[in-house]
Amino acid sequence: MVRRALSWFGGSFALSLAIAAASAEPAPPRVTVDFAIPAQPLSSALIAFGKQANVQVLTAGQAIIDLRSEGAAGALTLEQGMAELLRGTGLEYEAVDAGTVVVKRRPMPVAASYYRSSLLEAKPSVPIVASLAAIQVQGTWMGDVGYRAGSTSAATRTDTPLAKVPQSVSVVTRDLMDTQQAVTVADAVRNVAGVQYMDGFDGPALFRIRGFNAGNGMTDGMPNGVARTEDLPPLIGIERIEVLKGPEAILGDASVNNNFGGLVNVVMKRPQSDPVRQLSWSLGRYDGARLGLDLAGAVGASDGWTYRLVAAGNHADRSAQGYRGQRSAYFAPSLGWERDSTRLTLGYELVTNRVPGPDHTVLLGDSLSAMSPYGILPGNPGDHSTYRTNRAVFTLEQGLNNYWTFRSRGQYVKQHTSGQGWSLTDGYLTGDIDATARSFRYSDAFYTLQNDLTGVFEQGQTTHTVVLGVDYARTKAGRDRQRDTLKVGPSQSYNLFTNAALPSARVSTDEAAFVQTLGGGDWTTETGLFLQDQIALGERWDVLLALRRTSYELSTSWADGSPRRLRKNQWVPKAGVLFKLTPDVALYANHTSGFQANSLLGQDGQPLPPAKSRQWEAGTRIDLFQHRARLNVAWYRITLDHSVDYIAPEPPYFATPGPGQTNHGVEVEFTGQITRGLEGVLNYTNSRIRNDDGTQPVAAPRQLLSAWANYRFQRESLRSWGVAAGVSARSRSVGRLQGGGYFDLPGQASVDANVTYYGNDWRLTLGLRNLFDRTLYAINADQSFVPVRQGRMAMVTGVYDF
Repeated sequence: MVRRALSWFGGSFALSLAIAAASAEPAPPRVTVDFAIPAQPLSSALIAFGKQANVQVLTAGQAIIDLRSEGAAGALTLEQGMAELLRGTGLEYEAVDAGTVVVKRRPMPVAASYYRSSLLEAKPSVPIVASLAAIQVQGTWMGDVGYRAGSTSAATRTDTPLAKVPQSVSVVTRDLMDTQQAVTVADAVRNVAGVQYMDGFDGPALFRIRGFNAGNGMTDGMPNGVARTEDLPPLIGIERIEVLKGPEAILGDASVNNNFGGLVNVVMKRPQSDPVRQLSWSLGRYDGARLGLDLAGAVGASDGWTYRLVAAGNHADRSAQGYRGQRSAYFAPSLGWERDSTRLTLGYELVTNRVPGPDHTVLLGDSLSAMSPYGILPGNPGDHSTYRTNRAVFTLEQGLNNYWTFRSRGQYVKQHTSGQGWSLTDGYLTGDIDATARSFRYSDAFYTLQNDLTGVFEQGQTTHTVVLGVDYARTKAGRDRQRDTLKVGPSQSYNLFTNAALPSARVSTDEAAFVQTLGGGDWTTETGLFLQDQIALGERWDVLLALRRTSYELSTSWADGSPRRLRKNQWVPKAGVLFKLTPDVALYANHTSGFQANSLLGQDGQPLPPAKSRQWEAGTRIDLFQHRARLNVAWYRITLDHSVDYIAPEPPYFATPGPGQTNHGVEVEFTGQITRGLEGVLNYTNSRIRNDDGTQPVAAPRQLLSAWANYRFQRESLRSWGVAAGVSARSRSVGRLQGGGYFDLPGQASVDANVTYYGNDWRLTLGLRNLFDRTLYAINADQSFVPVRQGRMAMVTGVYDF
């Protein structure tokens, strides 16, 4: 009966488990028991422990769902037996009295969940043997143990176990970021199959997912109105990173390319009652010095108030090629309050980044063999971009009764970006090339408001989790009509080999040959109605059905140039199903849709129809090594009706939809613990992109591979030491020549490794990136911009908990 209750109602937040309390006298605290508990699901292992130790074990059902135990054997005390039983699960126990033990989540300072799903408030329909007070999970992601993530907050707008999501969702956990010495989001997402990072030139860098630019992404589940790539916070302010695969217009993001391949959701650190006092630092060749502080805990003796304060800074003198002035600063205070069924969080975030021009070369011919020498700086040492972001955020969650929960969250963001740099085109083997100075300045603002009403209803063995949502978003591109501009100076002849260094690009654009005003300074509004039903059919089936009606405004102009506004509506459906073949193997499939609004006018004077995409995906999710690791294999096919638009070269300059694109591939992802002390990540992608007009896809290697393994020595004399290593590799791809042809970018591989010493309250890591000193090319290369990484880089990182 107990096991059945656990199976049916593992998502119930108040469910408790009473196990075999048959003794009239409590067991002595240091009694030795001959345990014989083999490896098995943790729920049944706790039953066996209760019977063999003659004690009562209590736990919240959600805390042990989908977890397994390695078992316990031999003559052990109760403390030793329970420790063996819970090893590697992320749980801990507390003895209430001599005959009662409570199993609960271990407090983790690496936590971030500020939303408790109403799934956790489901009302059980069977009698509860023993009542246990609800264990608060604020500050811990359920199931995040080491590299293995257990839930997602973005894919369904509720905290849902990954085992129940019929979609490919990849999560980069805090432990994985730390063992890799990652310092940026770009460092972290290399662990995700199908994701590529592309250096930016004259603009922010981009993420590409399943062959498409990833748009603006989300922060804490809320879509960002304008680009948040180089202005993302450092990883010290981020709890985890979720990558959703496939079109995600269902969640309200209609940004650049509408995330036709997926989007990146950054989950920020939030207030928690468990104390955090952490100082972190790093020293790296070319990355410079980084210093960070993370503080959290209860506010004095006040009831229910908590806080979080994260601050960080970075300073580097020069890049490997000689660009100067990498600087960053980060400041993020937040305050939380919780009492009974109410939870409120208020936060602020300030991010400033001064990013030097990316190290790169230019082609003086039609292949990499004719690129300019890496030792020659193609521009001025002062080429850079500056990003400044102010973000205010709030979340409110109110439980209404046993069935309904109301949640509201919103953000207001102001961004300012400026930069300057030189572009070099039309090069010859003699070194003669055309040099053009560019500078830009633009400012944006946006705000997002989401209101959700979530209810949980049971009908026999069927449970419905219904979400009714209303979203409102406004974006203002170009807040300063007078100063937000792109300036392009006159082109000038330059010789890379004989002429003196180019002057500052900003000085050279004072007498600009071309000035373009950026943004109209007007607000663009988007509203959405969201309906979703997560259906659990018994123990094996999970169905997800969702529908969104998005209303948006287009800012266009009449034939005489006068402005006009049009309001459009778009329906976006989503459907998925998951079937548990066995407790360890699940099969899933889904269909998702995307769209991108289009303000260009067609021959009839009306805006072109939005670009639309569809994805079909099927996959399997397998739990391995007694549920300590997970293997996900997915096949996908994405079709896009038109990816670009053609504009007539003669008046009246009407536009026509351009060619479409089809992307399909297979992704393999493995994450988790292989054996005691050994954790690993393996990602492999085999994909093919076909443009409908027959042109070759650029920046599209057929195969991508990344792997990382970390081993903490188990021998007593070596327990303070750990080693880690990994490889990132890709197959060949092509870049585009200015004359319309292509050039080859060879396949490549890079190896990283590090060694860590763990003290009682500190750790120190020494790492080497690009261990074998290879020349590495970014995938987004064209004739005038070939990003290159050269040289081995050493980095030392440290963490001190005080």
